[in-house]
Amino acid sequence: MNFAYRAYNCLSTGLFLTLFPPFCLYSRITGRHSGSLSQRLGVYPEWLLKGISGSPRIWIHAASVGEVGAATAIVESLIAEIPDSALILSTTTPHGQTFAQEKLASKATCIYAPLDFIGATRKALSTINPDILVCLETEIWPHWFFEAHRMGIKTALINGRISVRSIKGYLKIRPLMRETLKHIDAFSMISEADALRIKMIGAPRDRIEVNGNAKYDLLLRQVDASLKSTMERRYDINGDKPVFVAGSTRNSEEKIILDVYQKILQFVPETLLIIAPRHVNRAQSIAHLVNERGFSYQFRTELDKKDAFRSAPVVIVDTIGELKATYSIASIVFCGGSLVPLGGQNVLEAAVWSKPVLYGPSMEDFLDAIELLDKTGGGIPVKDGHDLAEKAIYYLTHPDEAEVIGKSAKKAVLSNQGAAEKHAAVIRRLLNPNI
Repeated sequence: MNFAYRAYNCLSTGLFLTLFPPFCLYSRITGRHSGSLSQRLGVYPEWLLKGISGSPRIWIHAASVGEVGAATAIVESLIAEIPDSALILSTTTPHGQTFAQEKLASKATCIYAPLDFIGATRKALSTINPDILVCLETEIWPHWFFEAHRMGIKTALINGRISVRSIKGYLKIRPLMRETLKHIDAFSMISEADALRIKMIGAPRDRIEVNGNAKYDLLLRQVDASLKSTMERRYDINGDKPVFVAGSTRNSEEKIILDVYQKILQFVPETLLIIAPRHVNRAQSIAHLVNERGFSYQFRTELDKKDAFRSAPVVIVDTIGELKATYSIASIVFCGGSLVPLGGQNVLEAAVWSKPVLYGPSMEDFLDAIELLDKTGGGIPVKDGHDLAEKAIYYLTHPDEAEVIGKSAKKAVLSNQGAAEKHAAVIRRLLNPNI
């Protein structure tokens, strides 16, 4: 046990003893988090533990909704490869737990993850008693891996990624990271760049391999012609109407999008603009911006009202979980969070529908997806709002070329197929090295 880990242990213990008592009091008074509090301490109810049956025991940790998406694909692959296994899926956030219960309750025992406090971690690992502990993406918790290694439990980081933005932070605590990572038996990373970055922060190079992104395996299963038909009816459009979807937009990007839209209307006046903000609670502020520009608008929820129909040229999406299906009716798509320094969003959610995807220079959090698009020629990078307007107008007025780009975009998704199976194979080999 080196100095960095001792320091982390003292810090985490101090924070726990300082912060947990007032948090516990807050939970008792408000009732919030009361259902997960004992599990966060590593104490799980007997009825939950009785539901764990089968061998080997595979504990997969997925922090929130995004990681649960990747876990879903990997769990399905594990069921196919190791049908008698017992699968335990832990999450950190309430939203992640709800999503896990919806998607995987029939296939895995869903629990809350313990805090990375040594007492809670030890209690949870000894109670669940897994044969292997698998953490997804960036879930690197020192106590988890130290204690699992001490107990003889195999460990792996699966669908692993280290972003450009986070690498600087990890390098500042490299002694702790190096000590933690040496207790992980396998690193199954998303891309070559992720593999290089985790090696930079201390992972043993002989334990690293690259297997793609399991999240993208699920995208192809979500393409359904009936979804497109539903969206066409909902937005009252036919197949020829030009539709510009700006998805997962962030603060200040809507102003740029509206500037672009004004220019588009000079060349393609019948274009419908659909703005889907990353956070739906911003819908009202976006409506104010749209109103200032002199456009009429409707909220997406208004289209659900009896006898309602889409009549405005701008629709603001104020619902959750609909964006992927909305991409199906787009002529062109802009991927938000990329014209501002926020790391971008998942361009492949539109690409899977064979849509040309435009994105700005800030795509640090999705470099693997951009790499796939670059290989097939399915992405359209833009430098700024002016460039976005020019390229949007070009592809809206040249639909045949837009279709070619869109088909190339879908090839990018197809090229990633099988990632979940590859990650599952890493887990299987750790459990049985002779396979």
